[in-house]
Amino acid sequence: MQATTARAGFVVSKAVGNAVIRNEVKRRLRHLVRPVLGELPDGSMLVVRALPASAGASSATLGNDLVSAVAAARKPRRPR
Repeated sequence: MQATTARAGFVVSKAVGNAVIRNEVKRRLRHLVRPVLGELPDGSMLVVRALPASAGASSATLGNDLVSAVAAARKPRRPR
């Protein structure tokens, strides 16, 4: 059964920080992903992997990086 809406999952390893920091990063990313999911095709699945630098990054930086990554992923690939 295919999902009718886009979904997101998060990977935040211990390299990002302790449990409090990891959960904070996850909450910030969840907040930033919500509007992006509405732009993805139905049934899409997005996996966001937080790098260690995300713990100290501002929300604006995280948001810009997220939007850039999704735009790059949606861009058609050149045939080889």
